[in-house]
Amino acid sequence: MKQTGERPLKDSTPAALLALHDAGYREIRARITAGVVLDVGCGVGDESIRLAVGDSVVLGIDYDADTAAMARGNGVHATCADGSILPLRTASIDAVCSSHIIEHFVDPEPHVAEVARVTKDDGSVFFLTPNEPADFENPFHVHLFTPSSLQTMLRRYFADVEVMGLDGDDIVHADFDSRRQTGKRLLALDVFGLRKKLPRSWYIALHAFGRRVVYPFTNRHTSDGPSITEKNFFVTPILSDKTLVLFAIAKRPVRSR
Repeated sequence: MKQTGERPLKDSTPAALLALHDAGYREIRARITAGVVLDVGCGVGDESIRLAVGDSVVLGIDYDADTAAMARGNGVHATCADGSILPLRTASIDAVCSSHIIEHFVDPEPHVAEVARVTKDDGSVFFLTPNEPADFENPFHVHLFTPSSLQTMLRRYFADVEVMGLDGDDIVHADFDSRRQTGKRLLALDVFGLRKKLPRSWYIALHAFGRRVVYPFTNRHTSDGPSITEKNFFVTPILSDKTLVLFAIAKRPVRSR
């Protein structure tokens, strides 16, 4: 699978970012019961399979056919499809995971509408997405949310929406601050802002290349500090501009008439 830096991959993605994703799936699993679970943007399925509870069935959707095939090898019933056109029956899913997906859509509402469509009336949907004020500059993140803007959008498709934060302890914030400062120093080299004047495809390719170069360096730089695992992350109702990720739970999908 091609590494752009956006997909969390063991042995290449920084441990802190892997732990952040691990913690998100841990928190979702703690809130679901047996049934049909859908992971939109399942990747290779190593996180998706953690959502299996009891005799539940875990389905996966990924836009890349090779990646979906790898997910099937990890025990996920995965297929290649668009996250805004789900090949599933209306009201057929008990729980949906949309982890770090909606920020990649230029218009995320069709994705949210489709997720609402396939969710059962008593089902739950979990949306995880970066908190706009705390996010790094990232050309892959084309639609960022604040807590209020996420709440507003989700309420158009669900009657019951709760937006919380997935945040880290002081060790996590020190790690993220260090990475953020490294990124700022690198961006400062582009004194004329040329990266934003390039064709978007070039900017994305340059950013992906930069991550492949920078990640090993930052991993070595932080390897002497305390190790970061999913235990360093927690869900909290207290939100601020420093909260790393928004963790939204949406229920009671609004049906079109």
